[in-house]
Amino acid sequence: MAQCDVHRNTGRHADVIPYVVIVQSSRFDGFRRRVVVPLVRATANGKVALPSLNPSFRIRGAAVVLHPLEIVSVATDQLGAKVGSLVGQGPEIVAALDELLTRAGK
Repeated sequence: MAQCDVHRNTGRHADVIPYVVIVQSSRFDGFRRRVVVPLVRATANGKVALPSLNPSFRIRGAAVVLHPLEIVSVATDQLGAKVGSLVGQGPEIVAALDELLTRAGK
C-alpha cells in the first residue's frame, strides 16, 4: 500500500464513493491504518466549485472527484482491492490537501 494507491471502497456508500486514494506518507507504513480521501463519482458531485480543492480523475473509466473534506483513517484490513494509482497526479492531490489545511486569511 503506497501513497496515491487507489483502492475499492468497501463501505456502505460505495455506490457514490467507489474508490479511496491513500494520502498518507510511506513514513507511517508500519501502522495498521491508512489516511485516505474519497473519490466521489462526478455524476453524484454536481458542478465542482473549487477545482483546486476537488481535482477530477478517471479510474477504470469512471469520472471521479477528490473530496478532501471527507478525509478519514481506515484500517488496512478494511481497504478494498487496489485498482490503480494516481502517483502521476500526486502533486494535484497534495495541492488540494494544502488548500484544505493552509492557514490562509480571508
